[in-house]
Amino acid sequence: MDVEVLPADSAGVRRAVELLSAGLVVGFPTDTVYGLAALAARADAVARIFEAKGRPRSQPLVLMVPELDSVQEVAEVGERERRWMERWWPGPLTLVLRARPGLEPPLVTGVPPTVGVRIPDHPAALALLAAAAAPLATTSANRSGEREAMTAPQAARLVGVAAVLDGGRAPGGVPSTLLDLSGREPRILREGPIPGGALLG
Repeated sequence: MDVEVLPADSAGVRRAVELLSAGLVVGFPTDTVYGLAALAARADAVARIFEAKGRPRSQPLVLMVPELDSVQEVAEVGERERRWMERWWPGPLTLVLRARPGLEPPLVTGVPPTVGVRIPDHPAALALLAAAAAPLATTSANRSGEREAMTAPQAARLVGVAAVLDGGRAPGGVPSTLLDLSGREPRILREGPIPGGALLG
């Protein structure tokens, strides 16, 4: 099946949401790299992301949400967590938080269960999240172990992707910084666009 390359306008976003609602995988631009998205509430759609990426189920996906208040639907948020969110979101920072009861693998991992959450700083991504009105399970658009897609045509090469929102070249170039706030002390799990010193200094 040919991959639909959609303009990153209101019509393109509406079509992308139609496909997400049908349980399909959609590629989209973020402030870092192109990503893959599926409705987090649909296990069949989430499974399609793992298949498209060739990703082990032991590596959970990141949940993207459109606004700060949406995070509380999927994770435990206290004053400490909110400080990082208000300072760095929207932006290239993924926070690992304690998951709310009810979330299940492969979206969560560990004991106690944790979940990665992010609000990206890209107009097309934010428009998609707002229109979907539900958390999206996401990961970078590439086969595991290969370079991340930086353009819509690169993301469209992945088998199993129904459509890609074309927002031009992704501006970031590297995946988001990963900060773990699930324990007593914050830990940098992956360096990215935001240096660890800026987060922990």
